[in-house]
Amino acid sequence: MGQAEVEQFLTELVREARVSPSTHKQALCALLFLYRDVLSMDLPWLANLSRPTATRRIPVVLSASQVAGLLSSMEGDCGLIARLLYGSGMRLAEALSLRIKDVSFDQRALIVRQGKGGKDRVVMLPGSLEADLRAQVAGCRSVWELDRVAARPGVEVPHGLAAKFPDVGRTWGWFWLFPARQVSRDPRSGQVRRHHVYPQLVQRALKRSVHALGLDSTVSVHTLRHSFATHLLQAGTDIRTVQELLGHSDVSTTMIYTHVLRHGAGAVGSPLDRLPAAAIHAPAL
Repeated sequence: MGQAEVEQFLTELVREARVSPSTHKQALCALLFLYRDVLSMDLPWLANLSRPTATRRIPVVLSASQVAGLLSSMEGDCGLIARLLYGSGMRLAEALSLRIKDVSFDQRALIVRQGKGGKDRVVMLPGSLEADLRAQVAGCRSVWELDRVAARPGVEVPHGLAAKFPDVGRTWGWFWLFPARQVSRDPRSGQVRRHHVYPQLVQRALKRSVHALGLDSTVSVHTLRHSFATHLLQAGTDIRTVQELLGHSDVSTTMIYTHVLRHGAGAVGSPLDRLPAAAIHAPAL
C-alpha cells in the first residue's frame, strides 16, 4: 500500500468506524512499525499523516461528603482498597500490585513500583488506615504460611528477578498485600499460584455502592483518584506535590484538576448573582 491507501484506511477509521483518537493513534503506530521495523522501508510521508485531536475531558469528581458515603458503604478487602485509593491517589492496578515490602509503617509511605510509564514513586500511607493495613498484613501472613505449607509456587515476580533468584516469589516480602482468596492457574506458566485480588472484584463492589447511593453512573474506581487530587488542591496543596503523588510526567496533566476548582462554586461570581432579586425571581405566569 502507498500513501493514498494508508490515508484512506485511516480516514475510514475516523469517519465510518468512528474510533477514538487513541485507537486511531494506535493504528498509525502499527503502520509505522510495519513499514519501518518489519519491512525496513523509510517512508517520510508516514510521519506527516494527519491525526485527530484528542479531546481532554473534565474528570468526574465527588464531594467530600459523597466520598464519605461511598466508602462507608463498602466493606471487606474492597472497602479497604477503595479507601486506600482515595487516601493515596493510586491507580487500582498500582494498589493491587503492592507487595508486603512496599509498605513502610515507620515512614507512613507506600512505594508504587512500575506504575504507569514504568516509573516508581512514593505515596502517602494514610494514618487513619494504619490499623486496618496492619491487620491486613497480619492476615496476609497467615495466607502466605498456608501457601508455604502447601508447597505452592511463589507469587509472580518480574521475569528478570525470577530468572536470577528462582525462589524469590516464595519470600514473605514479595507476597501480595491484597492476595486473592483462591489460587488460580497462571495462563502463561501453567502453575497454580496465588494472584492478587482481581480488579473486577473491586470495580463491581464500587458500582453496587454507586447504584445504591444514587450517584452519577459515570463514577468509577478512577473517580477516587480524581477526587483525591481535587480535594488536595482545594486544601491548598502545591500542584507540583500533587503531580508527584499522582505520578504525572507533565504538570499539564495535573492542571486538568484546576479547571474543576477555577469554575466551581465560589471560584468566580456569576453576573446573574449581581442583578436585583426582581430580575432573577420573575413572577410565574
